[in-house]
Amino acid sequence: QVQLVESGGGLVQAGGSLKLSCAASVEIVSIMIMGWYRQAPGKQRELVATILSGGSTNYADSVKGRFTISRDNAKNTMYLQMNSLKPEDTAVYYCNAHFGLVYWGQGTQVTVSS
Repeated sequence: QVQLVESGGGLVQAGGSLKLSCAASVEIVSIMIMGWYRQAPGKQRELVATILSGGSTNYADSVKGRFTISRDNAKNTMYLQMNSLKPEDTAVYYCNAHFGLVYWGQGTQVTVSS
């Protein structure tokens, strides 16, 4: 069983920055794949970024060059640094971990005002 707890969401103006955190209840060095997803109102949940245990990363085209995913194994925490935020980035952001099963956090709201 893995518990994931997101934090760091909030309200920010367009062009601003936020840093999301995802704290895991297990040692994340054992987790092969972790990622961030988001779901905007009326839309399907979509992939934002993933990071493998070896550090390889992958990003959705819509966030490339603006968002950075990282993980701190010593703190058992994954991060998403979001810069140059746009109103279309408004969504609930979820962290995700593949550890035998697929686990999800409860989500954190990010709202970008124009």
